[in-house]
Amino acid sequence: MRILKDQQSFVPARIFCIGKNYDEHIKELGGETPAEPVVFMKPVSSIVSPGETVVLPRHGRLLHHEVEVALLIGQEGQDIPESNALSFIAAVTLGLDLTLRDVQARLKKSGLPWELSKSFEQSAPLGEFKVYDPKTIDLKNLSFTCRVNGELRQQGNTKDMLFPITSLIHNLSQWWVLQPGDIIFTGTPAGVGPLVAGDRVEIESSQVGSFSWNLAQHS
Repeated sequence: MRILKDQQSFVPARIFCIGKNYDEHIKELGGETPAEPVVFMKPVSSIVSPGETVVLPRHGRLLHHEVEVALLIGQEGQDIPESNALSFIAAVTLGLDLTLRDVQARLKKSGLPWELSKSFEQSAPLGEFKVYDPKTIDLKNLSFTCRVNGELRQQGNTKDMLFPITSLIHNLSQWWVLQPGDIIFTGTPAGVGPLVAGDRVEIESSQVGSFSWNLAQHS
């Protein structure tokens, strides 16, 4: 798999995901507001391109949609200052952080990592990337939605992030040397909810595009 940016292409490297980045989402799940970004990762093998079928995972009963703005890093960087962070973004899209909520609740209760609930096969449906141009994509004020079978479920805006995009890039680059092809899922707003076989989920932003997937029962 390669991600295209004009005539340049990127091989997806890592998927960094941010949890608890919208206050209303934290409230709906009964969590506590973090003092710093909550970071977890997904394998690049979990990416699902638009239009492909998402098969319900076998090891959980409650699959939730979480729409997020996703960033593609275009150049290497470490200890990136917030003032220069946006220059490291090559492209922008939307994605779904699919989550097995029942599995996550069990893991949280036991104090265990979230991987089984977040990093399973096909857990990262990802839209087509649009080249980042600050004249056409305002990352400080980017609205986006998630609809299931045409019903509005989630409506968010990057201006409501607890940790804005420049802060996320700065923070991640302190722990890792960011590489071209790295992808950052930036957190989900309130309204997460269940998905079942036969559902069609569509995520959309007027600044980025519209992408959809159908869900099917596993065999």
